[in-house]
Amino acid sequence: MQSLKDRHVVVTGGTGALGAAVVKAFIEAGATCHIPAIESTPPTHNLPDSKQISIAPNIDLSSEASVDGFYAALPSLHAVVNIAGGFAYAPIADSPAKVLQQQLSMNLASCVLSCRAAVLNFRKAGKGGHIVNISARPALNPRQGANMTAYTASKAGVAAFTVALAEELKNENISAIALAPSTIDTPANRKDMPNAKHDSWVKPAAIAELIVAHCSLSDTINSGAVMPVYGKA
Repeated sequence: MQSLKDRHVVVTGGTGALGAAVVKAFIEAGATCHIPAIESTPPTHNLPDSKQISIAPNIDLSSEASVDGFYAALPSLHAVVNIAGGFAYAPIADSPAKVLQQQLSMNLASCVLSCRAAVLNFRKAGKGGHIVNISARPALNPRQGANMTAYTASKAGVAAFTVALAEELKNENISAIALAPSTIDTPANRKDMPNAKHDSWVKPAAIAELIVAHCSLSDTINSGAVMPVYGKA
């Protein structure tokens, strides 16, 4: 295992519930986290007060120029975790093209652009690196994607992209994996599903622990994996 002390890590979506848990786990391990945020005044209520956190405002992760500009200002990176994305509950009759385009932009395009910039950063330093992308359970079991087909398609794209990327990078000491969680226990999900069995949902801290452990590996032996993270569900 490698020490993460003084390592630099990007966490997209780092101000959200899952992202903040991942940031917290990384800074506890000694890393410095860089968070791109689309807002001009990003929310910080989920994040600890730490000098190991740097937030860049006005970064549109669906824009190549915006993503490239963000990464150009960063030091040599050890890992990139792509959590940013969005969800749409929309049966097919309520899914015009703009719903599909939005889901592909928020979930797939943002991930691809961030990975592209990450690889360029890793190659410049010549030390390798780790990429962790967030897919979703319906990507592995599409029958569970009924009534959210656009979301399911975008997250399936993340999973397939990650496997292809890992194969492309297999000789460069750059690992790429995807996690496919079931419902994550966040305040927003509890609000949307108040009668669900919340204790069966996967906890953000558990996902964060898994991500930090992966990024501490000294070998890229699990690159290309799409890992189910289902909790007790």
